[in-house]
Amino acid sequence: MMKHFIYFVLFALIAGCSNPGGELIFIEPKETDAFQFPYFLFIPDDVPTNGKTFVLIEPNNSGFADDDLQKHIEKAERTATIDYYLGNYVARKLNCPLLVPVFPRSKTNWKMYTHALDRDVMLQGEQPLKRIDLQLIEMFKHAQTVLNDKDIPSHNQFLLTGFSASGTFANRFTLLHPDRVRAVAAGGLNGLLMLPEDSLSREILNYPIGIKDMEELTGMAFQKDRFLKTPQFYFMGQLDENDAVPYDDAFSQAEREQIFKLLGEQMQPDRWNNCKQLYEDLKVNADIRQYEGVGHKHPEEVKDDIVAFFSEVVLTTN
Repeated sequence: MMKHFIYFVLFALIAGCSNPGGELIFIEPKETDAFQFPYFLFIPDDVPTNGKTFVLIEPNNSGFADDDLQKHIEKAERTATIDYYLGNYVARKLNCPLLVPVFPRSKTNWKMYTHALDRDVMLQGEQPLKRIDLQLIEMFKHAQTVLNDKDIPSHNQFLLTGFSASGTFANRFTLLHPDRVRAVAAGGLNGLLMLPEDSLSREILNYPIGIKDMEELTGMAFQKDRFLKTPQFYFMGQLDENDAVPYDDAFSQAEREQIFKLLGEQMQPDRWNNCKQLYEDLKVNADIRQYEGVGHKHPEEVKDDIVAFFSEVVLTTN
Protein backbone atom coordinates (compact mmCIF):
# COMPACT_ATOMS: atom_id res chain seq x y z
CA MET A 1 0.00 0.00 0.00
CA MET A 2 2.78 2.45 0.88
CA LYS A 3 4.43 1.94 -2.53
CA HIS A 4 1.21 2.76 -4.36
CA PHE A 5 0.57 5.76 -2.10
CA ILE A 6 4.00 7.18 -2.90
CA TYR A 7 3.47 6.62 -6.64
CA PHE A 8 0.03 8.32 -6.41
CA VAL A 9 1.45 11.36 -4.66
CA LEU A 10 4.29 11.63 -7.18
CA PHE A 11 1.87 11.26 -10.07
CA ALA A 12 -0.33 14.04 -8.66
CA LEU A 13 2.66 16.33 -8.25
CA ILE A 14 4.03 15.59 -11.69
CA ALA A 15 0.63 15.86 -13.40
CA GLY A 16 0.17 19.27 -11.79
CA CYS A 17 3.46 20.66 -13.07
CA SER A 18 3.61 22.62 -16.29
CA ASN A 19 5.71 21.03 -18.97
CA PRO A 20 6.14 23.30 -22.00
CA GLY A 21 6.41 21.50 -25.29
CA GLY A 22 4.70 18.26 -24.35
CA GLU A 23 2.74 16.05 -22.00
CA LEU A 24 4.42 14.04 -19.25
CA ILE A 25 2.69 10.89 -18.02
CA PHE A 26 3.84 8.89 -15.01
CA ILE A 27 2.88 5.21 -15.18
CA GLU A 28 2.97 3.03 -12.09
CA PRO A 29 2.85 -0.76 -12.41
CA LYS A 30 -0.31 -2.62 -11.54
CA GLU A 31 -0.18 -6.10 -10.08
CA THR A 32 -1.32 -7.51 -13.42
CA ASP A 33 1.46 -5.78 -15.37
CA ALA A 34 4.58 -7.63 -16.47
CA PHE A 35 6.87 -4.85 -15.23
CA GLN A 36 7.71 -4.10 -11.61
CA PHE A 37 8.75 -0.45 -11.75
CA PRO A 38 7.22 2.81 -12.97
CA TYR A 39 8.11 4.68 -16.12
CA PHE A 40 7.69 8.13 -17.64
CA LEU A 41 6.18 8.79 -21.05
CA PHE A 42 6.88 12.20 -22.57
CA ILE A 43 4.77 13.12 -25.61
CA PRO A 44 5.88 16.23 -27.51
CA ASP A 45 3.07 18.53 -28.63
CA ASP A 46 3.65 17.95 -32.34
CA VAL A 47 3.70 14.15 -32.47
CA PRO A 48 1.99 13.29 -35.78
CA THR A 49 -1.19 11.22 -35.76
CA ASN A 50 -1.41 10.56 -39.51
CA GLY A 51 0.84 7.50 -39.45
CA LYS A 52 2.90 5.28 -37.18
CA THR A 53 5.58 6.94 -35.08
CA PHE A 54 8.61 5.49 -33.37
CA VAL A 55 8.87 5.49 -29.60
CA LEU A 56 12.31 6.54 -28.34
CA ILE A 57 13.62 4.90 -25.16
CA GLU A 58 16.37 6.26 -22.93
CA PRO A 59 17.09 3.91 -19.98
CA ASN A 60 17.41 5.83 -16.74
CA ASN A 61 20.85 6.57 -15.35
CA SER A 62 20.71 8.21 -11.94
CA GLY A 63 24.47 8.63 -11.63
CA PHE A 64 24.33 7.41 -8.02
CA ALA A 65 23.32 4.42 -5.93
CA ASP A 66 20.50 4.88 -3.41
CA ASP A 67 17.92 2.59 -1.83
CA ASP A 68 15.26 5.31 -2.01
CA LEU A 69 13.37 4.73 -5.26
CA GLN A 70 11.93 8.26 -5.12
CA LYS A 71 15.37 9.71 -5.85
CA HIS A 72 15.62 7.59 -8.99
CA ILE A 73 12.10 8.68 -9.96
CA GLU A 74 13.10 12.32 -9.65
CA LYS A 75 16.19 11.83 -11.82
CA ALA A 76 14.20 9.88 -14.42
CA GLU A 77 11.66 12.72 -14.54
CA ARG A 78 14.44 15.19 -15.32
CA THR A 79 15.76 12.85 -18.00
CA ALA A 80 12.30 12.68 -19.57
CA THR A 81 11.63 16.43 -19.55
CA ILE A 82 14.88 18.39 -19.91
CA ASP A 83 16.46 18.72 -23.36
CA TYR A 84 19.97 18.56 -21.90
CA TYR A 85 19.48 14.79 -21.97
CA LEU A 86 19.79 12.87 -25.21
CA GLY A 87 16.33 11.33 -25.13
CA ASN A 88 14.35 14.50 -24.54
CA TYR A 89 16.44 16.50 -27.03
CA VAL A 90 15.97 13.90 -29.76
CA ALA A 91 12.29 13.34 -28.96
CA ARG A 92 11.57 17.06 -29.32
CA LYS A 93 13.51 17.29 -32.58
CA LEU A 94 11.90 14.19 -34.10
CA ASN A 95 8.46 14.80 -32.55
CA CYS A 96 8.33 11.28 -31.18
CA PRO A 97 7.26 9.93 -27.76
CA LEU A 98 9.98 9.24 -25.20
CA LEU A 99 9.90 6.44 -22.62
CA VAL A 100 12.19 6.58 -19.57
CA PRO A 101 11.99 3.64 -17.14
CA VAL A 102 12.63 3.99 -13.42
CA PHE A 103 14.84 1.06 -12.56
CA PRO A 104 16.45 1.25 -9.11
CA ARG A 105 20.15 1.24 -8.37
CA SER A 106 20.69 -0.03 -4.85
CA LYS A 107 23.28 1.32 -2.45
CA THR A 108 22.94 -1.82 -0.33
CA ASN A 109 23.55 -4.14 -3.29
CA TRP A 110 26.00 -1.72 -4.87
CA LYS A 111 27.68 -4.25 -7.15
CA MET A 112 24.42 -4.72 -9.03
CA TYR A 113 24.70 -2.04 -11.69
CA THR A 114 21.15 -2.14 -13.01
CA HIS A 115 21.53 1.09 -14.98
CA ALA A 116 24.28 -0.51 -17.09
CA LEU A 117 22.45 -3.87 -17.44
CA ASP A 118 25.45 -5.68 -15.97
CA ARG A 119 25.90 -9.41 -15.40
CA ASP A 120 24.79 -9.25 -11.76
CA VAL A 121 21.33 -7.96 -12.65
CA MET A 122 20.98 -10.37 -15.56
CA LEU A 123 21.55 -13.22 -13.11
CA GLN A 124 18.63 -12.16 -10.89
CA GLY A 125 16.10 -14.97 -10.84
CA GLU A 126 13.44 -13.39 -8.64
CA GLN A 127 11.28 -10.29 -8.84
CA PRO A 128 11.38 -7.37 -8.76
CA LEU A 129 14.71 -7.28 -10.63
CA LYS A 130 14.28 -10.43 -12.70
CA ARG A 131 15.03 -9.70 -16.37
CA ILE A 132 14.72 -5.93 -16.39
CA ASP A 133 15.49 -6.09 -20.11
CA LEU A 134 12.19 -7.92 -20.62
CA GLN A 135 10.49 -5.55 -18.20
CA LEU A 136 11.57 -2.65 -20.41
CA ILE A 137 9.96 -4.34 -23.42
CA GLU A 138 6.74 -4.74 -21.41
CA MET A 139 6.85 -1.04 -20.48
CA PHE A 140 7.15 -0.26 -24.18
CA LYS A 141 4.14 -2.44 -25.01
CA HIS A 142 2.16 -0.72 -22.27
CA ALA A 143 3.20 2.69 -23.60
CA GLN A 144 1.92 1.67 -27.03
CA THR A 145 -1.56 1.17 -25.57
CA VAL A 146 -1.39 4.56 -23.85
CA LEU A 147 -0.41 6.16 -27.16
CA ASN A 148 -3.11 4.28 -29.06
CA ASP A 149 -5.69 5.72 -26.68
CA LYS A 150 -4.41 9.15 -27.73
CA ASP A 151 -4.65 8.23 -31.43
CA ILE A 152 -0.88 7.97 -31.74
CA PRO A 153 -0.10 4.60 -33.38
CA SER A 154 3.48 3.37 -33.06
CA HIS A 155 5.85 0.88 -34.62
CA ASN A 156 6.56 -2.40 -32.84
CA GLN A 157 10.29 -1.63 -32.89
CA PHE A 158 11.68 1.36 -31.01
CA LEU A 159 14.64 3.74 -31.12
CA LEU A 160 17.11 3.44 -28.25
CA THR A 161 19.58 5.94 -26.85
CA GLY A 162 21.70 6.49 -23.76
CA PHE A 163 24.88 7.97 -22.36
CA SER A 164 27.44 6.65 -19.89
CA ALA A 165 25.80 3.80 -17.92
CA SER A 166 22.58 4.06 -19.92
CA GLY A 167 24.66 4.05 -23.10
CA THR A 168 26.19 0.76 -21.98
CA PHE A 169 22.68 -0.48 -21.21
CA ALA A 170 21.59 0.49 -24.73
CA ASN A 171 24.52 -1.28 -26.39
CA ARG A 172 24.02 -4.47 -24.38
CA PHE A 173 20.26 -4.41 -24.83
CA THR A 174 20.72 -4.19 -28.59
CA LEU A 175 22.71 -7.43 -28.61
CA LEU A 176 20.07 -9.07 -26.43
CA HIS A 177 17.08 -7.86 -28.46
CA PRO A 178 18.04 -6.69 -31.96
CA ASP A 179 14.54 -7.65 -33.14
CA ARG A 180 13.10 -4.90 -30.91
CA VAL A 181 15.61 -2.13 -31.68
CA ARG A 182 15.08 -0.28 -34.96
CA ALA A 183 18.21 1.80 -34.30
CA VAL A 184 20.47 2.69 -31.35
CA ALA A 185 22.66 5.71 -30.56
CA ALA A 186 24.80 5.74 -27.42
CA GLY A 187 27.98 7.29 -26.04
CA GLY A 188 30.33 7.68 -23.09
CA LEU A 189 30.88 3.92 -23.23
CA ASN A 190 34.16 3.42 -21.32
CA GLY A 191 35.82 2.84 -24.68
CA LEU A 192 34.09 -0.53 -24.61
CA LEU A 193 31.44 -2.15 -26.79
CA MET A 194 29.93 -5.55 -26.11
CA LEU A 195 31.27 -7.88 -28.77
CA PRO A 196 28.97 -9.98 -30.98
CA GLU A 197 31.41 -12.86 -30.65
CA ASP A 198 31.70 -15.89 -28.36
CA SER A 199 35.51 -15.83 -28.24
CA LEU A 200 38.54 -13.71 -29.00
CA SER A 201 42.13 -14.91 -29.15
CA ARG A 202 40.84 -18.32 -28.03
CA GLU A 203 39.32 -16.87 -24.86
CA ILE A 204 35.60 -17.37 -24.16
CA LEU A 205 33.66 -14.11 -24.04
CA ASN A 206 30.69 -14.32 -21.68
CA TYR A 207 28.09 -11.60 -21.13
CA PRO A 208 28.61 -8.65 -20.94
CA ILE A 209 31.92 -8.80 -22.83
CA GLY A 210 30.63 -11.21 -25.47
CA ILE A 211 27.74 -13.51 -26.28
CA LYS A 212 29.04 -17.00 -25.43
CA ASP A 213 26.59 -17.68 -22.58
CA MET A 214 23.74 -15.45 -23.80
CA GLU A 215 21.41 -18.38 -24.48
CA GLU A 216 22.18 -19.86 -21.06
CA LEU A 217 21.43 -16.52 -19.39
CA THR A 218 18.31 -15.61 -21.35
CA GLY A 219 16.96 -18.73 -23.00
CA MET A 220 17.39 -17.04 -26.38
CA ALA A 221 20.10 -17.60 -28.95
CA PHE A 222 22.03 -14.58 -30.17
CA GLN A 223 20.34 -13.14 -33.28
CA LYS A 224 23.57 -12.36 -35.08
CA ASP A 225 22.18 -11.49 -38.49
CA ARG A 226 19.63 -9.09 -37.01
CA PHE A 227 22.25 -7.44 -34.82
CA LEU A 228 24.70 -6.95 -37.68
CA LYS A 229 21.98 -5.21 -39.72
CA THR A 230 20.67 -2.98 -36.91
CA PRO A 231 21.69 0.67 -37.51
CA GLN A 232 23.98 1.75 -34.67
CA PHE A 233 25.76 4.98 -33.70
CA TYR A 234 28.35 4.95 -30.91
CA PHE A 235 30.58 7.79 -29.76
CA MET A 236 33.29 8.77 -27.31
CA GLY A 237 34.67 12.21 -26.57
CA GLN A 238 38.39 12.45 -27.18
CA LEU A 239 38.89 13.95 -23.69
CA ASP A 240 36.56 11.50 -21.92
CA GLU A 241 38.33 10.05 -18.87
CA ASN A 242 35.26 8.43 -17.28
CA ASP A 243 36.28 4.77 -17.29
CA ALA A 244 34.02 2.39 -15.31
CA VAL A 245 36.07 -0.73 -16.07
CA PRO A 246 38.40 -0.38 -13.03
CA TYR A 247 35.45 -0.25 -10.61
CA ASP A 248 33.84 -3.24 -8.90
CA ASP A 249 30.26 -2.02 -9.28
CA ALA A 250 30.63 -2.15 -13.06
CA PHE A 251 32.87 -5.20 -13.63
CA SER A 252 34.19 -8.18 -11.75
CA GLN A 253 37.92 -8.72 -11.41
CA ALA A 254 37.79 -11.53 -13.98
CA GLU A 255 35.91 -9.33 -16.47
CA ARG A 256 38.33 -6.47 -15.87
CA GLU A 257 41.40 -8.63 -16.47
CA GLN A 258 39.93 -10.00 -19.69
CA ILE A 259 39.04 -6.54 -20.99
CA PHE A 260 42.52 -5.22 -20.23
CA LYS A 261 44.19 -8.25 -21.80
CA LEU A 262 42.13 -8.50 -24.98
CA LEU A 263 41.00 -4.94 -25.66
CA GLY A 264 43.36 -2.65 -23.79
CA GLU A 265 43.88 -1.19 -20.35
CA GLN A 266 43.99 2.31 -21.76
CA MET A 267 40.43 3.38 -22.55
CA GLN A 268 41.52 5.69 -25.34
CA PRO A 269 42.79 5.25 -27.90
CA ASP A 270 43.56 1.52 -27.42
CA ARG A 271 40.33 -0.02 -26.15
CA TRP A 272 38.01 2.17 -28.19
CA ASN A 273 39.95 1.65 -31.42
CA ASN A 274 40.11 -2.11 -30.84
CA CYS A 275 36.36 -2.32 -30.36
CA LYS A 276 35.79 -0.15 -33.42
CA GLN A 277 38.05 -2.38 -35.51
CA LEU A 278 36.29 -5.54 -34.33
CA TYR A 279 32.89 -4.10 -35.22
CA GLU A 280 34.22 -3.10 -38.63
CA ASP A 281 35.76 -6.53 -39.23
CA LEU A 282 32.43 -8.18 -38.37
CA LYS A 283 30.61 -5.74 -40.67
CA VAL A 284 28.32 -4.42 -37.94
CA ASN A 285 26.10 -1.67 -39.35
CA ALA A 286 27.63 0.87 -36.97
CA ASP A 287 28.94 4.43 -37.21
CA ILE A 288 31.58 4.63 -34.45
CA ARG A 289 32.98 8.10 -33.79
CA GLN A 290 35.33 10.07 -31.59
CA TYR A 291 34.64 13.78 -31.02
CA GLU A 292 37.70 16.01 -30.76
CA GLY A 293 37.87 18.29 -27.73
CA VAL A 294 34.87 16.65 -26.03
CA GLY A 295 34.98 15.06 -22.57
CA HIS A 296 32.37 12.89 -20.85
CA LYS A 297 29.59 14.98 -22.35
CA HIS A 298 27.14 15.11 -25.22
CA PRO A 299 27.20 18.68 -26.53
CA GLU A 300 24.70 19.95 -29.07
CA GLU A 301 26.96 18.94 -31.96
CA VAL A 302 26.73 15.32 -30.83
CA LYS A 303 23.00 15.47 -30.18
CA ASP A 304 22.37 16.95 -33.62
CA ASP A 305 24.37 14.12 -35.21
CA ILE A 306 22.18 11.64 -33.33
CA VAL A 307 19.05 13.42 -34.54
CA ALA A 308 20.37 13.19 -38.11
CA PHE A 309 21.18 9.50 -37.64
CA PHE A 310 17.70 8.66 -36.32
CA SER A 311 16.03 10.88 -38.93
CA GLU A 312 17.59 8.89 -41.72
CA VAL A 313 16.45 5.63 -40.13
CA VAL A 314 12.90 6.95 -39.75
CA LEU A 315 12.81 8.18 -43.36
CA THR A 316 13.91 4.80 -44.69
CA THR A 317 11.20 3.10 -42.62
CA ASN A 318 8.17 5.25 -43.43
